[in-house]
Amino acid sequence: MYAIVELGAKQYSVKKGDIIEVEKEDAAVGKDIKLAHVLMVSKDKKVEVGTPYLKGVTVTASVLTPIKGEKLISFKYRRRKSSHWKKGHRQQLTRLKIKDIEVA
Repeated sequence: MYAIVELGAKQYSVKKGDIIEVEKEDAAVGKDIKLAHVLMVSKDKKVEVGTPYLKGVTVTASVLTPIKGEKLISFKYRRRKSSHWKKGHRQQLTRLKIKDIEVA
């Protein structure tokens, strides 16, 4: 059984036991959160697709730890102008462990 959930304008394919990294969530470490924006569920070769979300389907996840993503470099260079700049960015992420997919 797997599901496709929407979190922070991104979609993730998850199944029980998966560990995913999502954009920063304001939840304490060790707490369980419910992901209600489920787009699709597949169980025993039966697929249910929502319009846009499925009602009565929730995914329970446990917050493992807040982390930072890998460093991304933004660089702009203007030739023959003696102008350039370089900036780095590390996105704040939250690591979640999928505990259960509940279908009503």
